[in-house]
Amino acid sequence: MKKIWADTAPSNIALIKYMGKKEGTGNLPDNPSLSYTLPHLKTKVEIESGDYPEDMWEPLVEEGYTTPNLAPKESQRFLDHFQTIKSHFNIEDNFLIRSANNFPQDCGLASSASSFAALTKCSVKSFTELKNLEAPTLDEVASLSRKGSGSSCRSFMEPWCMWSEERILKVNFSYTKLLHMVVVSDDSKKKVSSSLAHKKVSTSMLYQGRTERAITRMGLLIEALNLKNWSKAFELCWAEFWDMHALFETSDPSFGYFTKGSLDILNQSKSIWTKIGDGPLITMDAGPNVHLLFRPEQLPMAESLKTKFENCNYRVFSSGI
Repeated sequence: MKKIWADTAPSNIALIKYMGKKEGTGNLPDNPSLSYTLPHLKTKVEIESGDYPEDMWEPLVEEGYTTPNLAPKESQRFLDHFQTIKSHFNIEDNFLIRSANNFPQDCGLASSASSFAALTKCSVKSFTELKNLEAPTLDEVASLSRKGSGSSCRSFMEPWCMWSEERILKVNFSYTKLLHMVVVSDDSKKKVSSSLAHKKVSTSMLYQGRTERAITRMGLLIEALNLKNWSKAFELCWAEFWDMHALFETSDPSFGYFTKGSLDILNQSKSIWTKIGDGPLITMDAGPNVHLLFRPEQLPMAESLKTKFENCNYRVFSSGI
């Protein structure tokens, strides 16, 4: 008799970036990272039991979700992680997996984080039920998810998560609930995946000292968030994402994600700081799109900026705005 398990997991946006891996360690990062969880951007995964000759993946078709179009290499990476989880629980049966996001994939919006977190959550739910096992801790599930996608481990802690090597910690700051907006400059598939970017950045001459710079910024950002020094937090987030993108542009061979739209969005967002001395935290992942975080009392500012971007024909995904 067939049975279907389902679960969802959110994306997250790193303010201190995870870029560069320790080789042969199961996605352990070269430097610590700090992220804010984005529950409105999520992946849904369904796992169906049955008499299948092998594990299979197909897109999930459901209202509110965008039907994904994974290349064979991408779906195989998904299934490889599923096999890792099966081995962890000594599961030999085969299953059908379906998944979909409610936001664009493979364009710098951390779809791998939410998708691998959702796959791990759903797999653990189904396998513990099948084996009648006690549910593992959240830390254990996050660590298992990290083996498939490093940044996915941060999607298990809300609203703030710190990841340093094998330690995945929920952290508390004075800012407990922020408004989020991502302005999409380009939602086409990236030519250089995040996984490949992790490898290529080591060829940049700027990579020397990257770990130390990230650790220093991490300490300063934690202090700024604890002291509610929003302007200092902005300066650190701004410097951090430019540091990461500079690694891309100075790799051998160089590559990059910026578009004309990226620069336009950045300039419009930062101009608010220039005009009134206040504004959103601004950051970018390994992609062309721009993430903005606002304090709750900045809602009118966020609404005005959202309207402005939509009038410029940019797609905007937001929470509470």
